[in-house]
Amino acid sequence: MTLADYDVLATLFVHPDAQFEVNLTRAIAHCDASYAGAASALREFQSLVPMDDLLALQELHTRTFDVQPITSLDIGYTLFGEDYKRGALLANLSREHAKADIVCGTELGDHLTNVLRLLPRLADAALRTELVHVLLAPALREMIREFEPGRLAKKEEIYRKHHKTIIEVAEGDRRTAYLHALEALYAVLKRDFALKTPLPVEQESTFAVSVSAEMGMECNTSCAVK
Repeated sequence: MTLADYDVLATLFVHPDAQFEVNLTRAIAHCDASYAGAASALREFQSLVPMDDLLALQELHTRTFDVQPITSLDIGYTLFGEDYKRGALLANLSREHAKADIVCGTELGDHLTNVLRLLPRLADAALRTELVHVLLAPALREMIREFEPGRLAKKEEIYRKHHKTIIEVAEGDRRTAYLHALEALYAVLKRDFALKTPLPVEQESTFAVSVSAEMGMECNTSCAVK
């Protein structure tokens, strides 16, 4: 896949609109020639998402990434939480986005979609490789980990403790449909950038720890007000 084709993959992770089916079909076609594993993962993704119901598709995206989320699509938050390192990353990415004339819209510069759009527009090939190896690939591995059953159960425990309820989730395998899209992206990166690290095994969840810490601060604030 050429670097420009990362724009196609980026469309899979934005909040779905009427063009989602067209974009997914294009992404599969782009992967078919050289990325059999990625194409297979995208077809699995296609089989699980409610292609005929845009509202349900949008709700699936929201429940996966925004409201009581399984994971975050912000790579800096995924790797560092609210640590100062994320601020430094955002500052650097903001500079690169400006150089590339990329408008990040309502998302921050470290959002997966904006990082994917930046890749083909970086003039410095060494910087592009470093961005993938040091930040993007590790963040993707962490996002993929968050779909593991043990981590899902841990997050549900956190949400139930602090919100007293769990928002209704999609049934069966549909709940983790976006896992296949993330795995497809990782497969493409692995080939294009010669990644040596395999998708890793279970370890402590940085995302769950960050969510728990944030909710703890919210709780402390509300208690102080009372």
